[in-house]
Formats: sequence, structure tokens, C-alpha cells
Amino acid sequence: MATAVVEVANPIRCPRCDAALPPEAIEATEMALCPNCGAGVLVRSFPAILAKPAAILPAEIAAGEGEATCFFHPGKTATVACARCGRFVCRLCQMDLRGEALCPECITSGMAKKKIAVLENHRVCYDSIALALATWPVLLVWFLTFLSAPVALYVAIRYWKAPLSILGRTKLRFVLAILLATGEIALWAWLAVYAISRLGTRG
Repeated sequence: MATAVVEVANPIRCPRCDAALPPEAIEATEMALCPNCGAGVLVRSFPAILAKPAAILPAEIAAGEGEATCFFHPGKTATVACARCGRFVCRLCQMDLRGEALCPECITSGMAKKKIAVLENHRVCYDSIALALATWPVLLVWFLTFLSAPVALYVAIRYWKAPLSILGRTKLRFVLAILLATGEIALWAWLAVYAISRLGTRG
């Protein structure tokens, strides 16, 4: 009978070669061999480590008898081990960062010690800057649009592919900025042509 392969969200790794151990090695009650380096490993894990995330229902969060519990919530079932400190954490505490499951304390200490450089807590909202450049001069000092409109158009085009706000939103601000800035530039071009034609008529 073929053994079903279970997808492991956060696999336990071999202490020698750091390769992910297969489910059969994690479930084994005796010493197993790492398929990568052949080292003998003996794993003691909690049952939920091999469960698919979709199979862990909210009703199953409460820890049952014999279940490993969350380090931060002793009454809840642990579903994963922190990749940095090894603490067992529940789904509420699990924080995924580039394929690693981390606990809240490791996230906090990593930010404080600047060991986690990939964590973003702010972004420059270039779409808002472009829209402000296209609208504020019109409301405050309209003749400044002679300078602000080209700058707004440049910012919108230059940073079109830049990450938007951490809070999800569309590129609507970029689109509005481009339309307004293009209209302002077209208006200034028309005024310039009109002024030149008037001067030519008078001459």
C-alpha cells in the first residue's frame, strides 16, 4: 500500500544537513534516517505539525489531552514551531515571514536588534505624492501648476510599479494624478500657443 504524502507547512529539519525531514521520519516512533545525508534522527513532535492549514478548524484550536500547547496561550493547540527559537505557537501567534514561521517575540526582538531587515512597517506612498502635486497647486496657487504638473507626471510614471501602501489599495491615485497633470500641461501649452499667436497678430 502506498503511503500518502502529507504537505508540511513548516517541516522539521535534519540537525546535520538542515534538509526537511519527510512525514514518515517525523511520525516514526524509532530512530529514522535523513534521506539527504543519512544521519540518524529521532523526532518527538506534536500531531498538528503535519496537518494542512485548511484542516485545522477554529473548533480545534482548544488544546486536547496529550496535545502540545502554545507557549503564549497554554489553552490552545500548538500548530507550528518557531523557526528561530523553537517555541510551539498556535495559529493566532504564528507569523509567516518569507517562508519561515516565527513567534511574536522573535519578530519583536528581530526588529529591535535589526536582525530582520525584510519586515516592512511603512512605505512611501508615491501615488499620494503625485496626486497632491497635481491638485494642491490648483487649489492654492494655480500658476505653480506650471512646475508642479510635470513633476506630478514624472512621479506617477517613475514610481508606477513601486509598492503601494501596506494597506491594500489600487493605482487610482496614480491614474488621477496622470490625468490631472496631463490636463494642466495641455492647458499651459494652449496658453503659450495663444499668447504667441496674439503677439504675432499685434506685430
